[in-house]
Amino acid sequence: QVQLVESGGGLVPPGGSLRLSCAASGSISSIHAMTWYRQPPGNKRDFVASITHGGTTNYADSVKGRITISRDNAKNTMWLQMNSLKPEDTAVYYCNARIRTLANIDFIGNYWGQGTQVIVSS
Repeated sequence: QVQLVESGGGLVPPGGSLRLSCAASGSISSIHAMTWYRQPPGNKRDFVASITHGGTTNYADSVKGRITISRDNAKNTMWLQMNSLKPEDTAVYYCNARIRTLANIDFIGNYWGQGTQVIVSS
């Protein structure tokens, strides 16, 4: 059994900062790519940023220069540092990870967290 738990969301004024965390736990053999997605109210879930096990990152154009993704492989944890936040960053932020479990090392499963709400408003 594998769980992803996000934390760090909240209400922040425009121009403010937040740091989201995603911690993976359970019977984990290895974690491959980890990704942040977000779903604004009434909209579909969109890609925000991703990071490989080796640390290669990729960002959506809308967040480049304002958001930084990072991870600690030893702690099975990923972060999203968000600066210069805008009202359009308001969304539920979801963590996704591609994980190989101890129960089935021949298969890489796709796991999601429950989401954390970010509201950017004055």
